[in-house]
Amino acid sequence: MIGYRADGGFGLLVHDTMAFTTEGTPLGLIDVQVWTRDPAEYGKKHLRSTLPIEQKESNKWLSSFRNVAEAQNHCPGTTLVCVGDREADIYDLFELAARTPNGPKLLIRAGQNRSLANEQGYVWEYVKARRLSGAYVVQIPRKGKQPPREAVLEIRFATVTLKPPQNKPDLGELEIQAIIAEEVACPEEAQPLHWLLLTTCEITSFEDAIEKVAWYCHRWGIEIYHKTLKSGCKIEERQFGQADSIQACLAVDMVIAWRIFHLAKRGRETPDVPCTVFFEDAQWKALVAYKTHNPIPPKNPPLLGEAMRMVASLGGFLGRKCDGNPGTKTLWLGLQRLDAMTEMYKICITMYAPELLHPPPRGQPQRSP
Repeated sequence: MIGYRADGGFGLLVHDTMAFTTEGTPLGLIDVQVWTRDPAEYGKKHLRSTLPIEQKESNKWLSSFRNVAEAQNHCPGTTLVCVGDREADIYDLFELAARTPNGPKLLIRAGQNRSLANEQGYVWEYVKARRLSGAYVVQIPRKGKQPPREAVLEIRFATVTLKPPQNKPDLGELEIQAIIAEEVACPEEAQPLHWLLLTTCEITSFEDAIEKVAWYCHRWGIEIYHKTLKSGCKIEERQFGQADSIQACLAVDMVIAWRIFHLAKRGRETPDVPCTVFFEDAQWKALVAYKTHNPIPPKNPPLLGEAMRMVASLGGFLGRKCDGNPGTKTLWLGLQRLDAMTEMYKICITMYAPELLHPPPRGQPQRSP
């Protein structure tokens, strides 16, 4: 919630959908929904079960699916998969996906142990009884005081037919794929992982199953993005009197947060590409000039990994061996400083040495001074 005040102010709620590659690189936002709660509805939570899905906040997942389906129509050669946590375990969402055969797939972590059709019991127990398919190792990021670790997950999967909720019998039964991923040999100080994933993707082998588990692990990327939006852009601390002002600011900050996240991801995974894949000429030249105390830029731009660490150093990153890679917060602070440096660099170079800002194309003779 953004903009909430304890003295009676009402904040905005945001639900966003970001596109990732299968390697976890953020490509940008597909859908953003912003709304505020009606104060007249407070204290009526017990009535929500009687409301149609269109009148509930959980309808945000269906709206997001429809917008991703529209993107899918423009990308017929690409398979889009909507990944969600336990909050997205909504029977209406799976039913909508079943009615959209050419739409995106679903990969949702189950939030409840659903009943199976034909008196077959419940999903968890049914899949747990299947043969062990194998083990898969995933990287668990840091959470609070718990350090990052490797988790070994035992994988089981099966095709199941879900029974609709008792209050929605008209939705009918749904055939779906279910995967259980259970951590073994978990450290005593950590909480073991127990995932039940429901998906409309086809699963016929162990390789198919661990692929879907890997995709679900990329869901942590949206948490990193939200952390960047909150701690870097400090969107929750904006002090505007009107919702329209907060929403306008949010539109800008969400793009900025994505670019920071994108830089952090690409800088770690493809550090050896030229930094021009992210930085404009004036930006990297101003950055190098500041770090080297030399206004004359090098013949070739620095690599992306080098430029990322230089930017992070402007935001307080020390770059010690024990520090690892820069985080989104130091990158955000560094980019803020780089913006001011770039503007000053442009002013100085435009006045005294414009050829450094826009050198002539290669192969053409340079004019003698």
